[in-house]
Amino acid sequence: MTTPAAPAPRIPEAVHRRRWAILGVLMLSLLIVVLDNSILNVAIKTISTPAPTGLGATQSELEWAINAYTLVFAGLLFTAGLIGDRVGRKKVLLGGLVVFGIGSALAAESGSPGQLIAFRALMALGAAFVMPATLAVLMNVFEREEQPKAIGIWAGGVGLAIAIGPITGGVLLDHFWWGSVFLINVPIVLLALALMVWLVPDSRDPRPGRLDPVGVVLSVVGLVLLVYGIIKGGELADFTDPQVLATIGAGVLILAAFVVFEKRSDHPSLDVSYFKNKVFSAAMAAIALVFFALMGVTFFSVFYTQSVRGYSPLQSGLLMLPLAAAQMIFAPRARLVVDRFGHKATTGGGLVLLAGMLAAFAGFEADTPIWVLEVVFFLMGTGMAHVMTPTSVVIMQALPREKAGSASALSNTFRQVGGALGIAVLGSVLSTAYRNGIEGSLSLLPAGLRDAAGESIESTLGVAAKLGPRGKGVVGPANDAFLHAMHVTALCGTVVALLGALVVFLFLPGKPPARKEGEEEQQLVAAAE
Repeated sequence: MTTPAAPAPRIPEAVHRRRWAILGVLMLSLLIVVLDNSILNVAIKTISTPAPTGLGATQSELEWAINAYTLVFAGLLFTAGLIGDRVGRKKVLLGGLVVFGIGSALAAESGSPGQLIAFRALMALGAAFVMPATLAVLMNVFEREEQPKAIGIWAGGVGLAIAIGPITGGVLLDHFWWGSVFLINVPIVLLALALMVWLVPDSRDPRPGRLDPVGVVLSVVGLVLLVYGIIKGGELADFTDPQVLATIGAGVLILAAFVVFEKRSDHPSLDVSYFKNKVFSAAMAAIALVFFALMGVTFFSVFYTQSVRGYSPLQSGLLMLPLAAAQMIFAPRARLVVDRFGHKATTGGGLVLLAGMLAAFAGFEADTPIWVLEVVFFLMGTGMAHVMTPTSVVIMQALPREKAGSASALSNTFRQVGGALGIAVLGSVLSTAYRNGIEGSLSLLPAGLRDAAGESIESTLGVAAKLGPRGKGVVGPANDAFLHAMHVTALCGTVVALLGALVVFLFLPGKPPARKEGEEEQQLVAAAE
């Protein structure tokens, strides 16, 4: 009996030999883009200081300096992935990095809060073209059997970047002016560009078909309106505000129109039939919900460590190291757990562990031993690693390789929208619970300062500091009110994580039966056919 010939490799030998070096370059590009999502948080207090130390930015201007990045980034991710599939992922990567680097240099030299907001949006424009292209290139330089391992390392890089952003910002602000948190990107961009030109091959969809300008416009406008509405709701701490409801409603309607248009188009930019695959859809939901919980807990944990516990920005960032360490350790190895127990048990278990750690925050007090927080962060990172890697593999392998840019963009769009929802919704819960808790103690303050002081614990402590001895009476109640608000918010995050676990246990596949050679190509796409 003749032994069947091994399938021919799809990756050219020259590319295959340098695949790990290519992954390193992609990780470098990814690092600065994701890191910049979190690095600004550490510099907020400095930027709000009047010149020459800072820019004298108001609370609203600070919020928009953060939100401008999120809004543009999430709104353009999907379109950027489509363009990369059509014109070439390497070209899109290079162009995105150049724009990101220019935006970083301009942001560092901003002379006003308005300029900073505009240049942050420019940075996000470049970042939107970089992030989906990194995962798309990865899928085209690794053979299928190595893709889970490579995606695991890629996912670990995302977690590392999220955690080291506050640390990097804290170190820079200890030694340099506030603009250094942006200027640091420029030499890294130059290094990444040089390595990318040398190492990274280009790839594109061989049959891209006609462009779909109507679909692209509908997707961008719908996403921007949806994310803007979410952000505005968090800013106002009121999702029943007519402006918020109208904006979110308009975004949802336009995205619904996008889906209808794509279903009827003979050259859709997104084949919505992929979402008929329950595995693919469940993986998308899980990745959105895990970032919902992550960004929400990061938001309130910064206030807990800095405002209640009294740690500096750098110390607060260092406290996040266990989360980064867990991601680095477990994300590349999560594929081995999937091989042993299947996607359902691995991802569902990760979400249950994450839910348990969020619930632990509901028991934290002002004097809780700090090592307990470190253990919680480590286990939280462990849970996330066992969600991000398996879901990324499912999403990327459920679509054809030539659509890798679109799959990556979809995955990242769901991440960003999930994260924006987490900050907005859980931030709104935190603000509302805090105001209700502190309201009775605000009578100790002058009438004209009570409304502003009730906005957040930072506002209360800021007003108290300005009043000197007169304001000391609200410091204790402010800490108590915040701890209560954090407990309520953590329990809300726990419910979200458990909802994600339920979706995963219902729809993701369990441990697959032993497969014959060649059958793995059909495993994840079969449900869509």
